[in-house]
Amino acid sequence: FSFGGGRLIAEVKEVKDDGNRIVQFECEGNFFTALEDVGQMPLPPYITAKLEDKERYQTVYSKELGSAAAPTAGLHFTPELMKKLEEKGVRFGYVTLHVGLGTFRPVSVEKVEEHIMHSEHYEMPKETADLILETKAKGGRVIAVGTTSCRTLESVVKKEGCIKESEGWTDIFIYPGYQFQVLDGLITNFHLPESTLIMLVCALAGYQHTMHAYEVAVKEKYRFFSFGDAMLIQ
Repeated sequence: FSFGGGRLIAEVKEVKDDGNRIVQFECEGNFFTALEDVGQMPLPPYITAKLEDKERYQTVYSKELGSAAAPTAGLHFTPELMKKLEEKGVRFGYVTLHVGLGTFRPVSVEKVEEHIMHSEHYEMPKETADLILETKAKGGRVIAVGTTSCRTLESVVKKEGCIKESEGWTDIFIYPGYQFQVLDGLITNFHLPESTLIMLVCALAGYQHTMHAYEVAVKEKYRFFSFGDAMLIQ
């Protein structure tokens, strides 16, 4: 495949059993610059209009390149809102999770524990780990903004045995029965049925509470998915 008049060339080297493809790129100049120039933002399939402003599908606090999707719960935060929260004593810590395709792949197996998650790269900076430990020591609450942030926090404890500076790959799959080690609350959007994301929400809020919340959301015509409304679970 050739893009941008040959500026970016992609060759499919292998098709995996799960439908993923291994692709080799050839590029003139900087790869990420070429992607920005000739590519399009990879939007969820239910967003059919072309996104003219790429920053609309990005959080105001994003920094790192590499994720296949934005942590959409974070789209609700503006600089003004974050300033108001800070004035109330809320402190912000930042983590990175490069979301992969596995996050969006529906669970199709009969037994949920047989579902295989793809690995995603995460980073927990020292300053964020220290902030979480300080918050816990003072009796404060740790509230994750988005399932991606949640999975990063829980992945660190799974790997390290505690909250500390950490970097690595995670295939953590959180579903009912999981015992959360870090989270005290979660801000998250309304997710697709049969997704690993709604299972994470059920693990935290309980199946009955989650289904009731979704019933109310449908009745009240809340907006679902990426550009939709959010809920606070605590």
